[in-house]
Amino acid sequence: MDTAARLIAQGLTARMGEQVIVENRGGSGAIAAEIVARAPADGHSLILYGSALWLTPYLQQQASYDPVRDFAPITLAITSPNVFVVHPSFAASSVKELIAIAKARPGELNYASTGTGSSPHLAGELFKFMAGVNIVHINYKAAAQAISELIAGQNQLAIATAASATPHVKSGRLRAMAVTTAQPSALFPGIPSVAASGLPGYEAPSLFALFAPTKTPERIIQRLNQEVVRVLALADVKEKFFNTGVETVGSAPAELGATVKSEMARMGKLIRDVGIRAE
Repeated sequence: MDTAARLIAQGLTARMGEQVIVENRGGSGAIAAEIVARAPADGHSLILYGSALWLTPYLQQQASYDPVRDFAPITLAITSPNVFVVHPSFAASSVKELIAIAKARPGELNYASTGTGSSPHLAGELFKFMAGVNIVHINYKAAAQAISELIAGQNQLAIATAASATPHVKSGRLRAMAVTTAQPSALFPGIPSVAASGLPGYEAPSLFALFAPTKTPERIIQRLNQEVVRVLALADVKEKFFNTGVETVGSAPAELGATVKSEMARMGKLIRDVGIRAE
């Protein structure tokens, strides 16, 4: 997230002739979200964050902000697939085979991810829900630990970000089985989507978007959208993002607003049905 924010900030600084500063805040994004939600609606305080921004109210009983009421969408900036990775010796070579093994051995397989309510975790729970399988979730604090224990054979499967999985897939220590985007990703050439390889209709990408405080004037929202989209379309910026495991998007504000509401309905239902709560 920090890398993404800095790439966008550098581009905006160059285009707008005004220094854009990146300020990191802890608290899993909740502190940053609260600060921006209460900031003056003048376009000078923005937040770049992932799906946790609009899913936190489902994960926590008392969220300090409302993702629809308190924020004005600017653009869906970048997206990245999560990827199903397994040890090279694992018997399943496709999602269809993975589902068959999981159904034959309920509760015996484990999958690793990082962070309760994170995009990889929700991707795993959506997979279990749609496939009707019982695979035990192992929650790790850090992606490096989750990956290292998968390499060591402690787990059968991990659902990881593209950035954390790519080096180990390239080295052959792990095998990429499928990506969680609706379509195959250029980040993993030749690797099918989960939907196309055994679970039709499945989709669980990581999304990262830019927002301003609600009531920010429309002319400011449109100006910010235009400038950010132009930055994201630059060839060198696209390449830098690609090298970090993400792909640039650059949507209209209304498109982002519709995406947020759609994802809140879809993934919010999953969170309620499965009973996921932030730790």
